[in-house]
Formats: sequence, C-alpha cells, structure tokens
Amino acid sequence: MNYVHGDLRDQLAFVGFDVVQAGLVAGSGGNLSARIPDEDAIWVTGSGSWLGRLSRTTFAAVRISDGSPATVGSVPPPAIEPTSELALHLALYRARPDVNAVIHLHPQTALLLDALGEHIRIVTTDHAYYLRRVSTVPFRLPGTTELAALTAAMAADGTDCLVLSQHGCVVLGDSIEIAHKRASNLEEAAELTYRALAAGRLENLRDCPEEFLDRLHGSTAVTV
Repeated sequence: MNYVHGDLRDQLAFVGFDVVQAGLVAGSGGNLSARIPDEDAIWVTGSGSWLGRLSRTTFAAVRISDGSPATVGSVPPPAIEPTSELALHLALYRARPDVNAVIHLHPQTALLLDALGEHIRIVTTDHAYYLRRVSTVPFRLPGTTELAALTAAMAADGTDCLVLSQHGCVVLGDSIEIAHKRASNLEEAAELTYRALAAGRLENLRDCPEEFLDRLHGSTAVTV
C-alpha cells in the first residue's frame, strides 16, 4: 500500500493538494472530512481553507451526533470555524455508518454536463468499479440543512458519488484513499462523456460491458 500513512489530517491535506493540482477545485472551494476512529467525531476543513494549503491546524474536530466541537484524546478542539458545508458532512456520516471519508469538490466537467442536462456515463471498468452509479441531487442552496438532508437521503441506498446540481459533487468512501480515487474517476468519466458530446457522438458512447457489471455485482472476484 503506497497511500499516505498516519494522521487523517495529513491524508486529507494530501487529497486537497492533489485535487487542486488536478483542477477538480479552485482556491477555497470544496471541503474534506474523515471519521475519527473510535470517536463520535470527524476532522473537517475549516471555513475558507485553501485546499491546496492544508495542514493539521486547518481542520476542526466536530461531534457527529450533535455538531458541537469535539476533543480528540487530550487535545482541545482548535479555535477554527468548520466549513459552511458542515451540515452536509454530518448528515452523510449519520446516514452511512460505513462511510469514513467525505470529499466535496467543484469539478468543472461534471458540473458542465449537469448544466447541459446530461448525465455522466459509466464507460470504463475503472468507472464501474469505483463509481458504480452516479446520482444527481436537485439544486438546493449550498450550506443549508435542506441540501444536507436531501443528499444524505439519496446516499442512504449505498450511492457513493453524487453530483450536486449547479454546485459541485460529493463522493464517499470507507477510507480517504477510496474517496480520493472515486473523485478522480468521477471527473474522468465526465470528461469522456463531454468529449463524446462535443464530437456529436454521445449516442454512440458505449457503457461499460454488461459482463463486467455482472461480475462486479456478483460473487466473482473483480480487480482493476
């Protein structure tokens, strides 16, 4: 395993730097969080944090159950205001006990397709393996409990990749690494979909073969 080891905040900082370099978010757009093992709490990016410049001091510890500041071990909660999308993160952790990481970004191609009324196609085996399916959450004002509740309800069936219409995307994972890979594959799938659309060949774009999907959802082991 060659992913970042150690403190969850270091892993999230790595994600932040990588997604900025990949163009999946600009400046302080987007926010990241991870469930703290054996705690009713998450680390979540602070309000206005630049995702490409994160450090351990730019995360707030927040209780999942009630949204109050949390103390992790003997460390008092840092004096930092959590992201304005805190309600979204908390609602997803409450709805999905299997989720240990939430990544919210503003990927341009995925959002362009949404604005054009096109859904993201699952083209490759990687897309099928990491994304499974992509749902679109109807527009609700960012930072609101209404957006949080609707997104959590749509993720409750196990959906891990959701486009927030006219806003961004949110991807979930049982680890930071898996959520990171899903975010990258989501935008790659969106880019392939858009290229087919721009070429006037979207109707000819083939979905991932049914044979692979059957194996993926069946008992046969699948690796990618």
